[in-house]
Amino acid sequence: MKILVCIKQVPGTTQVEIDETTGVLKRDGIASKMNPYDLYAIETATILKEKYNAEVTVLTMGPPQAERIIKEAFMMGADHGAILSDRKFAGSDVWATAYTLAEGVKKLGMPDLIICGKMTTDGDTAQVGPEMAEFLSIPHIANVTKIFDISPQNMTVEMDMPQTVEIAKINFPCLITVDKGIFQPRLPSYKLKKSTENFVIKRLGFKDLEDQDEMKYGLNGSPTQVKRIFPPTGNDSHEVWHGDGKLLSDNMFDMMKRLKFI
Repeated sequence: MKILVCIKQVPGTTQVEIDETTGVLKRDGIASKMNPYDLYAIETATILKEKYNAEVTVLTMGPPQAERIIKEAFMMGADHGAILSDRKFAGSDVWATAYTLAEGVKKLGMPDLIICGKMTTDGDTAQVGPEMAEFLSIPHIANVTKIFDISPQNMTVEMDMPQTVEIAKINFPCLITVDKGIFQPRLPSYKLKKSTENFVIKRLGFKDLEDQDEMKYGLNGSPTQVKRIFPPTGNDSHEVWHGDGKLLSDNMFDMMKRLKFI
């Protein structure tokens, strides 16, 4: 069984500048980390690897420094890693990102199962995984919270829908996105860090992909046009009250009324 996990490097802070021209995040020079939801995807793949003798590959798209999260994935049990990195991919919205990743999957070879985190913390769209599946013409299920059974032909999973919890069977090859709680992510292993430090990370650029139409990648291939994006303004104002219970409760009531909470 071959499993591919899509991961992403996201800002490790909320203090991120925005490019006023393109409307995209300025990622250079800021602290980064692996997208938290992707940790659940890697853990899911690792558990399936241990149970079904699967082979796990991680794929990311981003600048060269994103290789750091691939090395982190190696320390959690991944066997292979690849990065899609090219200036032509810069500025991609969810559509162009999903298309580029799908082209990367085709280049690496179609796995039996693709696992993505539910969403990324720098976008919160939860669209890339399902869009990838559509570009690859494979079935997909989002918001998976449990995996019940796997056979050579299909797998049975539980998905958390807005108002229901449903169980479904899906045939391979397929894609799932996993939510928090499916498994508890393990910590990176120092032993695996030492044993995988010489693992080769495959690098893929625009010229390596089958589709050479530049209008399908990066800003050129992004139908979403950001009109305005900005970080939320902070508010650290506070008051300190002293007094007995009646005075404090009266103050609280007056403030809640003034702020129109009641």
